[in-house]
Amino acid sequence: MTAQILMGQRKWMFICHERDNQGGVRMGYSVSEQEQLLFLFKTVSNQLGPKFEKNTQFSLSRFELLYQLVQFEEISQSALQKVVNIDHAAITRHLKQLEIDGYVARRKNPNDNRETIVHLTEEGREQIFNCQKDKQSFTNQMFHHFNDKELKSLIDMLQRIQENIKDI
Repeated sequence: MTAQILMGQRKWMFICHERDNQGGVRMGYSVSEQEQLLFLFKTVSNQLGPKFEKNTQFSLSRFELLYQLVQFEEISQSALQKVVNIDHAAITRHLKQLEIDGYVARRKNPNDNRETIVHLTEEGREQIFNCQKDKQSFTNQMFHHFNDKELKSLIDMLQRIQENIKDI
């Protein structure tokens, strides 16, 4: 049995192919608009990271970490983890690579040796500011043909979806 999703102009169709002794049976299922949105979110999510990295030379996760570090003089690793909403292993892995690249520095909190403090290095600050032009170009291309009203509406809807997901 194989499955595929066919994307038409108006409808998505989930088609399940099953082979039988006479050459096969085709079964179809129309996807609701909410399901279509779910698939679109997944597709956009899959495309966004690699395209962003290709245009900026930074993964979206590492860019977000650097961007957040610009906002703070220094911050604990656990607080940063909460701000960017990633798990402990992921933030440790990202910060380790950013530290190797010279973009961040970490040190133990002298008042609590269990806590790690993170700050942006001068090189990291330069990289994030140099990357702004590439990021702006990327977002301009991504939102080409969107007017201000549409962008504000999209932001509002996505924020509402984000709040709904928190309640699940």
